[in-house]
Amino acid sequence: MTTERPQSYRFHNGEKAALPFAVAEYEARLAGLRQAMIDAGLDACVFTSMHNIAYYSGFLYCSFGRPYGLVVTAKDCVTISAGIDAGQPWRRSVGDNITYTDWTRDNFWRAVRQVTGSGARLGIEEDHLTLQQSAKLAAHLEPASTQDIAAACMAQRMVKSPAEIELIRAGAAVADVGGYAIRESIRPGTREIDVAIAGRDAMELEIARRFPDAEYRDTWVWFQSGLNTDGAHNPVTARTLEHGDILSLNTFPMISGYYTALERTLFVGDVDDASLAIWEANVAAHELGISLLKPGASCAEVTHAINDFFAERDLLQYRTFGYGHSFGVLSHYYGREAGLELREDIDTVLEPGMVISMEPMLTLPQGTPGAGGYREHDILVITDNGNEDITGYPFGPGFNVVR
Repeated sequence: MTTERPQSYRFHNGEKAALPFAVAEYEARLAGLRQAMIDAGLDACVFTSMHNIAYYSGFLYCSFGRPYGLVVTAKDCVTISAGIDAGQPWRRSVGDNITYTDWTRDNFWRAVRQVTGSGARLGIEEDHLTLQQSAKLAAHLEPASTQDIAAACMAQRMVKSPAEIELIRAGAAVADVGGYAIRESIRPGTREIDVAIAGRDAMELEIARRFPDAEYRDTWVWFQSGLNTDGAHNPVTARTLEHGDILSLNTFPMISGYYTALERTLFVGDVDDASLAIWEANVAAHELGISLLKPGASCAEVTHAINDFFAERDLLQYRTFGYGHSFGVLSHYYGREAGLELREDIDTVLEPGMVISMEPMLTLPQGTPGAGGYREHDILVITDNGNEDITGYPFGPGFNVVR
């Protein structure tokens, strides 16, 4: 006797969970998306990225090699998830959910087709959809046309709602908690990993206190010392801290897909004169940059002004990347709004409701006086008249030479 295996099914197990935002927030986001669809002449959008699926539905998937999606039409908002996740994607999304099985290859696309039908005019994410999956979309959905919707979605995500800003503000406060826990753990003889654990544990407990209905995942710390400070994204090691070491404190709380950050330069015990001069110059650039973040300023203009500041001090050659980026639904593995980065090639004009970091970094190579990586990082909310700095942990030598 054989049992027919379904290609997909609905497994609405339990009750809907509390999402990161009220239903009205998601309805407003979907309304904005649907207007963009009307403007572009689209029947449906098929999202495959973690950030857009989370932004429009509340569901943050865990791929493990399986495809996930969100289909939005004029009336429907349906997440498409793998059977391994059972009812969790339905509970954690604002709309409907279809579970696909892996009994037959490409059941994911058959599930998508249940919502889009065939021959539709589809919006897709060209910056995320792989060549392989693009071919499968064409074969299974047979769209009348496809059009990139990623840029329009990014523009929508760049201006935050009051509810988003409230969540980001809470995340910045959690990052501060991690920063203070790290500072208390710094002493000669302690390993980088031990300091990082202290910061991560403090943040996870604080997130659980502030958000008792959330899912907890992906909060982490990069804590670097000595040579390890030369890169902004260098992983933690078991290196032991020594007196006089330069340190880089980086706390990254993750709350329902919303990442925030605190980054600070510190020294163990004492700071030598050459290092102090570089540190103070980077702090001054940081303060200048914060003062420039206001409505009407473009990302490129801010970048050029800080470049000029460093060039006047013969330090520009030690800059390694841009001076800041947008905050919101983002992560180290699913990206951010590339249109809101403080770089020479980004002409986006700042406006109220945007949230952006200021984070100048100088890296001096080993063997150079003052060698190491210096970085400060605050999160700023652009207001009608300027900005609000929502990072509380102090920067500079007055607080961060840890004795």
